[in-house]
Order: sequence, then C-alpha cells, then structure tokens
Amino acid sequence: MNEDHYFSADPSVAFKRTAVALTVWGQQLSLTSGSGVFAQGRLDIGTSVLFRETEPPPTGTFLDLGCGYGVIGCALAVAVPTSRVWAVDVNERAVRLTNENAAALRVSERLTALTPKGVPLDVSFDEIWSNPPIRIGKHALHQLLSTWLPRLKPGGRAVMVVGKNLGADSMQRWLEDQGYPTGRLASAKGFRVLESRAAS
Repeated sequence: MNEDHYFSADPSVAFKRTAVALTVWGQQLSLTSGSGVFAQGRLDIGTSVLFRETEPPPTGTFLDLGCGYGVIGCALAVAVPTSRVWAVDVNERAVRLTNENAAALRVSERLTALTPKGVPLDVSFDEIWSNPPIRIGKHALHQLLSTWLPRLKPGGRAVMVVGKNLGADSMQRWLEDQGYPTGRLASAKGFRVLESRAAS
C-alpha cells in the first residue's frame, strides 16, 4: 500500500499528468494536474465553492498557499492582469505543475511557484488565498498559518475555504484568538469560506 500523501515533499508514486479544463470567474482555464498532487484530474469541491462564492480582487500581490497544481494561483493571475502571484507548496511536483500551468497560460512572468523556503523574506501580500491542507493536523496547520499570515500587508486579508466537518468553526475561533478578525463570506456544500483580516 502506498503511503504517499499530496503533502509529501517528493511523492514516490509514478508521475502521471492529467488534463483539467474549467471556468473560473468567467475565464477558461486549461490546466494539468498530476499523481501525488492534491485533487488529481479534477477541481475539488472546496475550491469550487471558494471560486463560486468570491470575486477576484482588483489588483495586488497574492499568495496561493498550498497551491497543489496551481488552480487558485492561475485563476488569480488570469483574472487579474495587473497582479503578482506567488504560489507555495511543500510538494515539489505541485510546484513543478504550477509553473508549467503558468507557462501554458502565459502568466509565468507574474506567477512564480516555489517551495516555502524559496519565497524571499521581504515579500509581503495584499491577499492570501487558500484551500489549506487541513489533513496535515491541527498543530502543523496552525504553524503553517502562523508562518504566512504575518506577511499580510496592513489592511490585507486571507480568503480560505475549510470543510465544516474538518474544523472550520474551531479554525475561525483560533484565527480570532491570534488577532486576525475573521468572518464567514459564505457557507455551502459543507464548507465555510472564511475571510481573515491582517492583524492590526
């Protein structure tokens, strides 16, 4: 039995690419997903809820946190032509696929995917967008968010989709306790879309 997970740094499962075609915020996206990466061959329900319940921001520097094959980052780069998008994932295949998808969509000059240590320390973000990897466990998830949320610019926000049965409400309370005012933008199909404001 293969014990690899999509949050492994370098999955050992054979790498097979799978095409994914979807429409996000009125834009047609043709992407490539892959084995050993979250949501291979599809758009997962949580991210589809995130897209359906939000509008693309007008402009800014964005982070796709836990990017998978890059669907959120690519959607932001295509929908917001003046944006600068960073995408991070511990999974090296995810980083590779995201950069390939950015190149195919001709947004690679504005979208860069890296493992977390590759993002320059002086880069800060107007917005963080994420379907966070809840299944890494609460402690690791809190560590992840505590690493990236402080890099929001003053007045910035994080938009995240979390399954209700995977702890969305407790995560909302935790974010509030950490000093990030957090509200619900939407609830649909068992998911919450949370909006956290930068700590003041």
